[in-house]
Amino acid sequence: MTFIRALTTVSVVTLLSLPIFTAAQEWKPAAGPLMTRWAKDVAPDKALPEYPRPQLVRKEWVNLNGLWDYAIAPKADATPNQYQGKILVPYPVESALSGVMKRVGADNKLWYRRTFDAPRLAEGGRLLLHFGAVDWETTVWLNGKQIGSHRGGYDPFTFDVTDALKATGPQELIVSVWDPTNDGQQPRGKQVKNPGGIFYTSVTGIWQTAWLEPVPKSYIRSLKITPDVDGQQVKIQADTQGDPGQISATVLDGDREIASANGTGAITIKIDNPRLWSGESPFLYGLRVKAGDDAVESYFGLRKIEVKKDDKGVNRIYLNNHPIFMVGPLDQGFWPDGIYTAPTDEALKSDIEITKKLGFNATRKHVKVEPARWYYWCDKLGLLVWQDMPAGDNGMVRARRGQTPTDKSNDPKAVEEFDAELKSLIDTHYNHPSIIMWVVFNEGWGQHETPRTVNWVKQYDPSRLINPASGWTDHPVGDVI
Repeated sequence: MTFIRALTTVSVVTLLSLPIFTAAQEWKPAAGPLMTRWAKDVAPDKALPEYPRPQLVRKEWVNLNGLWDYAIAPKADATPNQYQGKILVPYPVESALSGVMKRVGADNKLWYRRTFDAPRLAEGGRLLLHFGAVDWETTVWLNGKQIGSHRGGYDPFTFDVTDALKATGPQELIVSVWDPTNDGQQPRGKQVKNPGGIFYTSVTGIWQTAWLEPVPKSYIRSLKITPDVDGQQVKIQADTQGDPGQISATVLDGDREIASANGTGAITIKIDNPRLWSGESPFLYGLRVKAGDDAVESYFGLRKIEVKKDDKGVNRIYLNNHPIFMVGPLDQGFWPDGIYTAPTDEALKSDIEITKKLGFNATRKHVKVEPARWYYWCDKLGLLVWQDMPAGDNGMVRARRGQTPTDKSNDPKAVEEFDAELKSLIDTHYNHPSIIMWVVFNEGWGQHETPRTVNWVKQYDPSRLINPASGWTDHPVGDVI
C-alpha cells in the first residue's frame, strides 16, 4: 500500500489511540434544524478519527477527539468547580453535532476538561499537544499548570506538555476559550452573533482535531516543500527542534524509491522524467524525511502557476507552462450540523468530488480556512484552490456604508493579529499543490494597507498568485484586478 493511499485508512496511521473515557449514551446530537446524511456516522468513539496532519505523519499519536466536560461561565470567572455536561470534540459548541448547540458570546468563556493516560515516551522524549484550530483565544492547563496561550481561530498550534505530566495516573487537561465574534476585530470570516442574510452562525472553541504526539528529544517541527517544475527538482527544508544532525529525504513513486539526498540545510532532489500535478492528473509523490531519531512521511505535487502573456500578448494564467481557464464556486465551508466542522472525513471528500462532478476545476475557499485533510483531498482528487484569508472588521469595510475608502486600519493591534494569522495561513498550507492563489482581502471587508500587505505576501510566497482584493477597491499590486 502506498503512503498516499494509507492516509485514507485509520488503521495504518492510528497506532496509539485511547479508549473513550465515558459512555457513548451520554451524548446525542442536539435537535438541529437540518442534519446531513453523514450525521448518523458521528459518535464519541469515532469523532473524526483520521490522522489530522497528512503532510507530516508519524506512526504514533493519540486522538483526543471525543467527549469532554464543558462549562459556559462569565469571562472573569476562574476555572469552574463544576461542569454543565458533555461536549463532543471537535464540533463547535454552537453546532448540533457537539450535543450542546448553545451560544457563548463575548461576555463568557467556554471551558473544556478531560483526562487521558500519557503514552510511553522514549528516553529523553517529549509529548506534544496539538490543536488543529480553536476559535479564538485559547489557554491550556495540564495538571493545574498553565501550559500556554494562543490567539487565532484558523491556525494549528502546539504545546510541549512533557514537564507538566504526572509520573502516574490520569492527566487532567483543561482548556478555556474566549471568542468575541463580531464584537471584536479579529479575523472571523462570515461568523456573526445574530446570523442573517449572507452572514452565518458563530463558531466558538475547539473545531478541529485535538491530539497528542510522542516525539524524540530532537524532532522535525515542520517541512517546507518547494517544487521546481522547470528544474525538474524539489527543495525540502526541515525546521527542527534541537539539533538532530544530518537530515535525509527520499522521494517515492508509489512504493518505489526514486531519488534521495542528505544534508544539514535545504535539500534539493533531482527527479528524472517528472510527473506533474494538475487537476486532470493529480499525481502526488511520497516523501520520507529522517532527522536523528525522528522519521516522518509526507507528499508533494510538482506544479507551477504563473501569469504571463500568450502569443497574442494577453495575460493568462499558466499551469505547468500551459494556459488554464478556471471556473469554480464560492465555497463557504459551513455545514448545517457541524457548522465549521464537517461531520466526517467522507463528508469533506464528498464536497470536493461533487464540485468536480458539477464540471468545476477550481474552488474559492471563502473567508475560511479548512482542516488540513480538506486540502489533502483537493491535492489527491485534483481541485485548484483560491484560498481566502478570513476577513475581520478592521479597516475600510466602513466604505461599504457610504464612506470614502481610506485603506487604513482603525486598530494597530488588529493589524498585528491579521498579519500573524495571514503568515500562519501561508506557513501551514505552503506544501499543498492544490492551493494556487492567496486572496488577501474579500472585497472591502477589513481591507487595509493593501500595497504593504500584498507585496509582503508576494515576497514571502512567490510560488503562488496573489489576489489583493476580490472586488471593491483595487490597488495596482498583486496578480489580479
